[in-house]
Amino acid sequence: MQYACHAEGLPLRADFRRWARAALAGGGQVTIRLVDAEEGRELNRNYRGKDYATNVLSFPYDTEPRLMGDLVICHEVVIREAAEQGKTPEAHYAHLVVHGMLHLQGYDHETGEEDADIMEAEEKRVLADLGYPDPYGEP
Repeated sequence: MQYACHAEGLPLRADFRRWARAALAGGGQVTIRLVDAEEGRELNRNYRGKDYATNVLSFPYDTEPRLMGDLVICHEVVIREAAEQGKTPEAHYAHLVVHGMLHLQGYDHETGEEDADIMEAEEKRVLADLGYPDPYGEP
């Protein structure tokens, strides 16, 4: 992963690796790319039909025998959401990397309440193992 510039609240490369590995069942090769709001909006519009910059997009390529895919994270959205939710940027980044990694492995919170509950429970478990609070709890 390469950074075009250092931005306030941007975690270290080692942090991204630690979070991704914690959420990965088995081996894999995943690229994590940070984008600005303009590119995040364009990708979300082109691939999901939603005309706004979102916090994380997951693009799985293959799940067998090894997970392969991309995570695209919009730094501006992460920082804004962290402030709005009373979270540290680090904790929100950790949550979004875990969330995206679970999507790459087939978890989907948009397919129904039961699937959302399963994904949320796994997010909470992984984040607790990493030492982060419940991302859905009160700040």
